[in-house]
Amino acid sequence: MRVVVLVPGVLRSVVNGNAKLELDVAEAATLGATLDVLAAQYPLLDRRLRDERSALRRYVNFYVDGEECRRLAGTETVLHDNCELQVLPSVAGG
Repeated sequence: MRVVVLVPGVLRSVVNGNAKLELDVAEAATLGATLDVLAAQYPLLDRRLRDERSALRRYVNFYVDGEECRRLAGTETVLHDNCELQVLPSVAGG
């Protein structure tokens, strides 16, 4: 199964400048399992997305086909073939 991950500009330096990553994952993979695949390829990215317990960092939002994953099932959200996973870190400023 394939999942398309959209990477924001602020995180592209840890994924070789790529704006979009296509991952091959197991059928009916969860968000957590997909992030495990992503972590194996880009460990520096994983440190920006999840904490040391593999929990989602609270200042990073994950959208699966436009739906915020925390409103779904969090890391247990089941993904489908060719779904789009968008990663959006919060931006603070003043």
